[in-house]
Amino acid sequence: MRSHHSFRVVLSEAGSDPKDQLELFSLLNLGLIQSLASGVLSPTDAIQRFYHADNCLYVRKHLRNREANAIMSHGVQLPDLFESLEAEEAQREFFHELEKIRGLCLKLLETETRLSE
Repeated sequence: MRSHHSFRVVLSEAGSDPKDQLELFSLLNLGLIQSLASGVLSPTDAIQRFYHADNCLYVRKHLRNREANAIMSHGVQLPDLFESLEAEEAQREFFHELEKIRGLCLKLLETETRLSE
């Protein structure tokens, strides 16, 4: 049986610069949505490993960024799609939500790149 580990956001290791933390956060999320889209991670796995309450609170309190907060909110809701919608519609919505998260990540990276220039 495979054990699941809950990963904590360790953005403080990225340095004290919030720009660096947001960049790492965005890149990490891009990897997560790729894993979700390919089926390597299930929505429930993603919640257990990353989109859980502790990380949501960390992002809200420490990153204080609207897009980062929205990313976490979308991630938390992914399993609910499969509980509340029919299979085909849930799958469509799932990919739509992943695209929203991806767009928010790219927006964060673009913003951070412009700020550092």
